[in-house]
Amino acid sequence: MFMSFSVIACVGTGQPLVPALIIMGDSVVDAGNNNHLNTLVKANFPPYGRDFFAHNATGRFSNGKLATDFTAESLGFTSYPVAYLSQEANGTNLLTGANFASGASGFDDGTALFYNAITLNQQLENYKEYQNKVTNIVGRERANEIFSGAIHLLSTGSSDFLQSYYINPILNLIFTPDQYSDRLLRSYSTFVQNLYGLGARKIGVTTLPPLGCLPAAITTFGEAGNNTCVERLNRDAVSFNTKLNNTSMNLTNNLPGLKLVVFDIYNPLLSMVMNPVENGFLESRRACCGTGTVETSFLCNARSVGTCSNATNYVFWDGFHPSEAANRVIANNLLVQGIPLIS
Repeated sequence: MFMSFSVIACVGTGQPLVPALIIMGDSVVDAGNNNHLNTLVKANFPPYGRDFFAHNATGRFSNGKLATDFTAESLGFTSYPVAYLSQEANGTNLLTGANFASGASGFDDGTALFYNAITLNQQLENYKEYQNKVTNIVGRERANEIFSGAIHLLSTGSSDFLQSYYINPILNLIFTPDQYSDRLLRSYSTFVQNLYGLGARKIGVTTLPPLGCLPAAITTFGEAGNNTCVERLNRDAVSFNTKLNNTSMNLTNNLPGLKLVVFDIYNPLLSMVMNPVENGFLESRRACCGTGTVETSFLCNARSVGTCSNATNYVFWDGFHPSEAANRVIANNLLVQGIPLIS
């Protein structure tokens, strides 16, 4: 039950729109890498995965599919990118991509190190190793075509704020939220330049979500008895996202041949939170798992009291992560925004 495995999605037999899908980042896109780490940040146990294929807890931080799983299907892949630390990450399985993401990772390597997750720099090192494996299978010329044609998706940053900056008094003393954003964006800029140097030409990066609307953030940082979004946190996210767009524009202007798309997940998720019924949901303040206020990772388990019976009514599966139903909505938005990466 707890093994990570490659899941075949029956989504057609045509050629995928791109040769490979590479995924990096944090728990929003981790497909099981943390299963293989000595960390508390895991999701390879029930009720995680209860609505996934064979009700399997693969290490995905959701009740079912991630937004990137839906993305892989939409691009025409018949399987999802394998978690790079899993046993399935070998041979021809690697030719259509891999997932390097790790729950509790961030732009700041210090965030990942605190939770014993895989830092973004180490994810990049793992990607280099992956490139060597692919090159050994298909040869240098074909491998370079795969790397340049592949879509590289990066989704991270929430942990830097919610699980590091906001709860770390030392960071609070050293940096204002604005200064901390600048620090993270320097890491982002370096990361994109390094990825470009390795042959990546199609890169997508997600914005921060509305941090102040995540159930665990409302519980931790909101006013007692008030379940409305924490505006201070949302302002920090909006400020970061503006800088992310500006930094990305500069990178595009300075790196010839680079297609870099910033995917807005802030507004689609905010819309689901503020107008749940219009978006097909009944509950957007409380998560499905347990009390719906804080439970995430090991706190969201088979013994959690109060877990909902039908997660499709909920925007959030646990205190930090969207439900499969919300991930589907997010993925549909990504698809429209990501057309420049396919063309």
